[in-house]
Amino acid sequence: MFFDPMYIVLVLLPGLAISGIASLMVKSAFNRYSKVRSIRGMTGAQAAQVLLDQAGIHDVRIVPAHGFLSDHYNPLSKELALSEQVYSSNSVAAIGVATHEAGHAIQHATHYFPLWARSALVPMASIGSNLGLIVMAVGLFISQFVVILGAILFGSVLLFQLVTLPVEFNASSRAKRLVVEAGIVYPEERVGIDAVLNAAALTYVAAAISTLLTLLYYLWRAGLLGGGRRD
Repeated sequence: MFFDPMYIVLVLLPGLAISGIASLMVKSAFNRYSKVRSIRGMTGAQAAQVLLDQAGIHDVRIVPAHGFLSDHYNPLSKELALSEQVYSSNSVAAIGVATHEAGHAIQHATHYFPLWARSALVPMASIGSNLGLIVMAVGLFISQFVVILGAILFGSVLLFQLVTLPVEFNASSRAKRLVVEAGIVYPEERVGIDAVLNAAALTYVAAAISTLLTLLYYLWRAGLLGGGRRD
């Protein structure tokens, strides 16, 4: 294998910068609004339960989870797991995160197509993330055809991430609207929820950009894009 400083310049540094900025924005927004108590005083778990009840969803369990902002919805077990910072907190930030996850449960119950598509892409993306980079790297020493095969495999990761974007944006959009309609927060409290969820959405954009940069680098390095060389 070889060391290519252009990888650092074109992929590693931009990827780290984009991901780092997105992560800092999430932590900053969450920390800021985790100190702002919601006027009605609902906890994250209670807020999520309200949205589930209003949507007529009664087979999803809300459970506590360990880990900082490890919140997620599992469509297989129908569990909505909320981190310690969200489950029992009555902050505006906690309500935003919890209702976002409830938005995923609502997507699942209403057969939201992008959510189904994302789930279907999981096996392919898992294979692509493990083998795609290896095949592309080896292909640089063998042939462009092998690089293309690796790019197809790794491209499944990018496809998964691109499909994830509307899933996440839609869940946030639902949460922002429903928290006010359901009377969980007052309209003026939306600014905090918007800040937290908008920052969180950027992490998914950052991940997709980092993957795209990696894919373009290998195609360029293989000579499949203008200026690349295989020496």
